[in-house]
Amino acid sequence: MLLDDELPGLTYLKMLCEQISDLEVVKAFDNASTFLREVPKLEFDLCILDIEMPEMNGLQIANLLNGKPVIFATAYKEYAAEAFDLNALDYIRKPIQLDRLKQAIDKAKKQISLSILNPKSFIQLNTNKGKAILYFDKIAYIKTSENDSRDKLVCLFDGEEYVVKNITFDKLREILPNKDFCRINKQEMLALRAVQVFSFDEITTGLFSNQGKKIKFSLSENYRNEFLQKVKI
Repeated sequence: MLLDDELPGLTYLKMLCEQISDLEVVKAFDNASTFLREVPKLEFDLCILDIEMPEMNGLQIANLLNGKPVIFATAYKEYAAEAFDLNALDYIRKPIQLDRLKQAIDKAKKQISLSILNPKSFIQLNTNKGKAILYFDKIAYIKTSENDSRDKLVCLFDGEEYVVKNITFDKLREILPNKDFCRINKQEMLALRAVQVFSFDEITTGLFSNQGKKIKFSLSENYRNEFLQKVKI
């Protein structure tokens, strides 16, 4: 997928891409809003994004792509640090040269091949302790922060806790492996491997509180069916 608000630059980028073997341009966009509207309907492995655009910049858009690999192509060098903070595969300066684009695409192919062979087992999130690598199998449960409802408290099986800033449960559901985690009520999401016993409206885990008692969670009606389906699998 290509996005560049300047049509001549987009046309040139598309022409370069068509000269690279094993690379297919699914669609090219010159408008960020249209791009974001169409993204959920299209199958693609990689995005090449401009950064400076009038409605939303490429950095903001990359944040909405649910971890899809991104290459930034821009005339500006000052965004490089932010781009790599977003785990961009590469950062190409305009005017784009074919050899430089091939180099970035080769890097993307290797990354995509690795992700197919070895599905991602962790996420990187900004937390109160800095940028943290959180392994899926280490996360026990997630709940809304008591200090700010926009933040989430991520609790690990070993008792360590991280506050993730300004993230929704919907976003977490996109990031976390669907088969391993379930929203159980309005305030909490639970790793299924933490479940020990459950009833109609309560889940008892194998986790212990500071008082030495097993931690229990409420199972609300809105999320009950999803939970029951997942524990049957």
